[in-house]
Amino acid sequence: MMNIKDAMSCFCTGVTVITTHHEGQDWGMTCNSFNTVSLDPAMVLWSIRTSSSSQHAFATAKGYTVNILSGDQQHLAMQFTRGTQAERFAALDVIRLGDHRPRIVGALAWFDCALDHAIPAGDHNIMLGRVLSFGMNTDVTKQPLFYARHKFGSIPLDSPLPTNQTAALAK
Repeated sequence: MMNIKDAMSCFCTGVTVITTHHEGQDWGMTCNSFNTVSLDPAMVLWSIRTSSSSQHAFATAKGYTVNILSGDQQHLAMQFTRGTQAERFAALDVIRLGDHRPRIVGALAWFDCALDHAIPAGDHNIMLGRVLSFGMNTDVTKQPLFYARHKFGSIPLDSPLPTNQTAALAK
């Protein structure tokens, strides 16, 4: 029997690991609900189930870091879906950002954010954040990891759009 998650899986999304540091512990989870909200000021959002064991840490920490995964980091996407928080971060190379938040070394891009609002929305909270700093991997051979139809994937992005189409998409 089909459910709403099956229908939503037809929409291809990027894959991130959201991290924070709260009460002396690192917290992290895989997330594919990340999105840009505003460019000026720079703001992003993602959502977390209210029943998630990580929800309290993310809602009460001062901020979070969004780590956009590359096609060769599928193992990290899976690693951050199960186990204890200590197991999720075991042997992971991180750099500490504001308020000691971990940034995953090797992520395709990252956004360190101050939590602006946690907005209740059904069985999730939307975590709206102001981007404090960001960066990206400049290795153009690294492709983004995506998720669709309950599977991970990556495709080469070596065919740029014509300039007029690129400008139309940016609007």
